[in-house]
Amino acid sequence: MMSAPVDLHIHSNKSSDGSFSPSQIVAFAYENRMQAISITDHDTLAAYPEALQCEHANDVEVIPSVELTTRLDDREFHILLPFIEWESEDMQNLIRQVAGRRIQEAKHRVEKLRSLGMDITWEDVLHEAGFFPPLGVTIAMAFLKKAKDKGNPVHLKYYETKRSGFNPYRFYKDHFEEGKPAFVPRRNLNVVDVLKKAKQAGSVPILAHPGAAFMHVDRNDVILLKNAGLEGMEVFTSYHDENQTEFYGNIAAEFDLVKTAGSDFHGSIKPHIPFGYLQAGDYKIVEELKKRRP
Repeated sequence: MMSAPVDLHIHSNKSSDGSFSPSQIVAFAYENRMQAISITDHDTLAAYPEALQCEHANDVEVIPSVELTTRLDDREFHILLPFIEWESEDMQNLIRQVAGRRIQEAKHRVEKLRSLGMDITWEDVLHEAGFFPPLGVTIAMAFLKKAKDKGNPVHLKYYETKRSGFNPYRFYKDHFEEGKPAFVPRRNLNVVDVLKKAKQAGSVPILAHPGAAFMHVDRNDVILLKNAGLEGMEVFTSYHDENQTEFYGNIAAEFDLVKTAGSDFHGSIKPHIPFGYLQAGDYKIVEELKKRRP
């Protein structure tokens, strides 16, 4: 059988910023003739078991995973955990810890926005997030959907129709990044601690989109993460240009990390990333990851 595309970084509506259900995601993968996928929602395993039980789950290999938000010094690092034992109590406890910290961070962000005179409540955020750990862009979406704010000239730029899909991210950069008026210090668990616990739960940890601007991953970071249990690096991703793909591909090869592929598909919030557009990864990635399972 000829190897078909795989995508190990996809978000469903169990992420606070995803558009489609786990069942729909698996159906999309079937329609796109993909061989394997991972639904990697932010700090939640709520996509499972639906993703494993839906129609076409026997036609597309669904690899349980999650995207955990962690910390290294003052930077946010995102870790993918394919093959995670998602039903294990240890893993559920880890998820609860990560999610709990994310919720406290989100509440503090809402308080900061309210102190700036913005009309947003925690209930608005929960309505947008669907009771899953809300991201900064989720808070931005909740705020921007309040119609009465459209008349405020300060916020008009976030309603430009030509870039509507990107506007929550623009709001995030203007308000939540370090040095901005609603910045909140990270409360995430340390990435080294998470890597060690994740391997104990059967996963093969992957560093997501190392070239993302908020991560600034360099060679020294990779040495630290490799020693802590990192097994893969997302080299092929919507975050990387050609130069970054080559750069991180070389680092992955140097440290014997599996070069993985993930689109970071979300749906409406990232209209520039259609489902199935990333064709760089094939099933050899999955085979190599399986060899490294604890």
